[in-house]
Amino acid sequence: MSDLPFDVGYLVIGSAAWVVAALKIRAWRREPSRGLLVVALAIASPATAFLMAAPVLYGLIDRATGVGNLATLLVYLAITGFSAAAVVLALIWTPPAERAGVVVWDAAPAATWRRARRRLAVFAVLGPTMAGLFLLGGPYRPETPLTFDTTYATTPATALFLALYQGLFAFALLDIGRVCLGHAARLPTGWLRRGIRLIAFGARTACGYVLCKIVAIGATAAGVAGLDWLSTGLGPVFAAVGAVLITAGFAGPAGAAFLRRRRDYRALRPLWDLVYRADRRLALEAPASRRTERLAVRDLEWRTARRGLEIRDGQLTLRPWVDPAVLAAADGVADRAGLDAAERAALTVAVALRSAVAALAAGAPPRAREDQAVLPGLDAAPAEERAHLVRVARRLHGPLTGEALADAAGVTR
Repeated sequence: MSDLPFDVGYLVIGSAAWVVAALKIRAWRREPSRGLLVVALAIASPATAFLMAAPVLYGLIDRATGVGNLATLLVYLAITGFSAAAVVLALIWTPPAERAGVVVWDAAPAATWRRARRRLAVFAVLGPTMAGLFLLGGPYRPETPLTFDTTYATTPATALFLALYQGLFAFALLDIGRVCLGHAARLPTGWLRRGIRLIAFGARTACGYVLCKIVAIGATAAGVAGLDWLSTGLGPVFAAVGAVLITAGFAGPAGAAFLRRRRDYRALRPLWDLVYRADRRLALEAPASRRTERLAVRDLEWRTARRGLEIRDGQLTLRPWVDPAVLAAADGVADRAGLDAAERAALTVAVALRSAVAALAAGAPPRAREDQAVLPGLDAAPAEERAHLVRVARRLHGPLTGEALADAAGVTR
């Protein structure tokens, strides 16, 4: 059997998973939390296992240490690390009975973390036990990166090592799969729900790997020949597909959030440009070029939040130049267009800001405080504020805004 497909497949999967793990670790360092750290370890552990399982690296490890097939122990311990992380995730993602029906629950309580520590203590004991059984069953010659399980399954200590590994892995996969399906059922439609379901489906798919391995190892131990292909062929396929689904499940919601932040950051640019032209003191720095903004990928949450704050400051600065007649014209256009409350508010603010900038540029005097109109959206909750400003930005140069400005100009002439 050629090693090339396994080298390519394992290295690609392991590298891609480590990219996701690195992003989770970066997020954990910026906002430390035990839950996020567990997620990062749940991705990094199997990612490392796939890299070490690639025959090219498997051989390098054995030659560097001088211990035959040592990479198998390291791979299986890394997968056991995933099992431990998955068991902890299953605990912290299961809401207490009194909150079983809620969509989003608080961080796991102290009692849950105490249970998690007890389970981790079990893994802390079983990990060294697996290592001891592996070493007891050796030495392992020749090097068998793809056929270790069926080659040495007749050795009692090695067979027990393999059974312990597969049992822990199966328990973790079934546990996290069960919890994720229940978790997803409580979530609204969206990327988070899709991601949780992908983790569940990935865990169930990876159970095929465990089943194939158990049948192949059992057959070898019983002296039945001809089933090695389950361990060396079909089993790795289940493992690879399961790993891809689980990694995608962890990465999907984060990727969608990144794209949403980037979309919002760029969508706010026209609105930010408008208030910046009205008062350049509002911004901490001059606007970046369009090309630079298109390539922006770092600190998008901070940049978007700052942009929103500067727009809010600009809105307050322009408020004395907002003409009530413009607001009335915006209401009339919104009525004719049948806009809902959110879009009506966005149209009103877009029309008000454009007219205020024009009035300021024309040298119109500001209105007294008691005569200033109150624009919608100023009291929006933080979670809604950004969405409101994005809607305003998209309405800024739209046809309804132009229609409202034209109607207002006709009234004031």
